[in-house]
Amino acid sequence: MRVLIVPFPWKTHVFNLVPLAWSLQTAGHEVRVAGWPDLLDAVTGAGLLGVGVGPGESGREREAGDRRQQRERGAAPPVPGGGAAGAGGLDPLFDVRPGRERLGWEQATRVFEDLVLPQARRSNDSMMEDVVELALEWRPDLVLWGAKAFAGAVAAAAVGAAHVRVLYSVDVYTRMREDFLHAKALRPADDRADGLQEWLTGWVEKYGGVFCEDLVNGQFTIDPLPAAFRPDPRPTTLPMQFVPYNGTNVVPRWLAEPPRAPRVLMTFGDHVNDGPVRHLLPAGRIQEILDSVGDLDIELVLTLPRQAQEELSRVPANTRLVESVPLSEVLPGCSAMVHHGGTWSFGCALRYGVPQLLVSRAFDVPLKLQCLERTGAGLSMKPSDVDGPAVREALLRLLEDGTLRANAQRLRREVLAMPAPNEVVRTLEGLVLAHRAVAHRGAGVAAR
Repeated sequence: MRVLIVPFPWKTHVFNLVPLAWSLQTAGHEVRVAGWPDLLDAVTGAGLLGVGVGPGESGREREAGDRRQQRERGAAPPVPGGGAAGAGGLDPLFDVRPGRERLGWEQATRVFEDLVLPQARRSNDSMMEDVVELALEWRPDLVLWGAKAFAGAVAAAAVGAAHVRVLYSVDVYTRMREDFLHAKALRPADDRADGLQEWLTGWVEKYGGVFCEDLVNGQFTIDPLPAAFRPDPRPTTLPMQFVPYNGTNVVPRWLAEPPRAPRVLMTFGDHVNDGPVRHLLPAGRIQEILDSVGDLDIELVLTLPRQAQEELSRVPANTRLVESVPLSEVLPGCSAMVHHGGTWSFGCALRYGVPQLLVSRAFDVPLKLQCLERTGAGLSMKPSDVDGPAVREALLRLLEDGTLRANAQRLRREVLAMPAPNEVVRTLEGLVLAHRAVAHRGAGVAAR
């Protein structure tokens, strides 16, 4: 079969789809990846066929545009604690506990109008026509689209292909949409504005289709996180084992030697996406952390770009500075990990059973954290609370608390028990056959 993959236009999202794309190719299927021009090197570097779609701008430029639009609207995306508090003082958006209260109409509308829709439009409108045109020319049987890459769903609808959404984090979008639809049904008939539906309807009708809810969250959803990170299990969810992809990287020789002391990986920057590295913490704060843990009997591996390394005034003897390191190679020998909550670092820590400390302001980190704390496999800290003593205390707990390690190892076993991408390919083949059968029966009924 022919499979079109449409990632959200950010390099880490391409990486997230590579292992499944490999499995599809080695099973004999034709695969093409539709990506913004600045993503094509990442696509072809993974041995996949890429097709350029959308604008010439980079993901960084798009992100800057998103922030500019937020300022112009005078709006900001919801943040932990930034909305009306629910049970336990949590913003309801970030409350992923079973039995939590639904978002109300005003809350749900705020989420979609200020967070989901603006980002969806900016990331999809510029590539929508190109992606649909590609689908009309190539006629894929299956479209895999990354979460929020709605152009993939519209393209699938335009050609009658089966389509599956691929997650990169806790699936908060499905429950937010369900909350919105529940609140919408309780509104007066003349007060049910649904900006996301209106936007998708405009696009799908342009190509002769009609809106349906699976354009929002897929006919099926591939979820790479273990069950504890799926607060609302659904029959349309397809679990898939997280498999690391390190991009174009080299295994350093020092990794061949066993660590002389408990090894700790620490990373605070975004080293994957193009553009200047975004640092969560300034050099002075990182220096304070190094000074606070410099006397510990550990082997600290700190990833920093060369320029940031030069801003440090001293490096303890127990610290190894590197610009980058393949996570799948270093983490199996690590006793703890301190990181910025990125998709790849978080998934690798789960796969290799490493207790982790999350230090991040990323949108999805509160969701990951709640699930992580519920499993007892990690800790978190707000960037504003980070200082040397605080990180030292948390790191000692990660290293010395046997319960944290046991729980992290249990999560590792759960990850490894999930279907591997090769197994998921067989499931996708069955879904496509079932989709064809339904379409054939529908065509027969229409002909009669």
